[in-house]
Amino acid sequence: MPSQVVNGAMLMCSCGVAPSALTVLPVNRTLSSNQPAATIMDHVPMLNIMPFGMCITPANPQVAAATAAALGVLTPQPCIPATTTPWAPGSPTVQIANLVALNDTSKCMCMWTGVVSVSVPGQVTHQIP
Repeated sequence: MPSQVVNGAMLMCSCGVAPSALTVLPVNRTLSSNQPAATIMDHVPMLNIMPFGMCITPANPQVAAATAAALGVLTPQPCIPATTTPWAPGSPTVQIANLVALNDTSKCMCMWTGVVSVSVPGQVTHQIP
């Protein structure tokens, strides 16, 4: 059974080179293992999802420009997450403040073709379907 995701969960992007931490603000006033519980709406770049070090996808305009300037040699650039859609699918049977709770099997898409996934949910005592 999937684990519930909370503040401090470790994330990974398929186009990033380093892990990042999920930041969940305590606006929903729901805790799990003494940390704010995440919902599928916790996908805002630079608020909930922080950079993943360097970005390596040529779909990112910064990487494409740097690669073109380097005569075609892939040149990674600093990651600036571009997650515009909520996490999917979440856990539709568990709601937090009328929002779908986030579990560790959910994914979030970056506009530059990266897939953000949860590598460590931030707690291991609460599981949700």
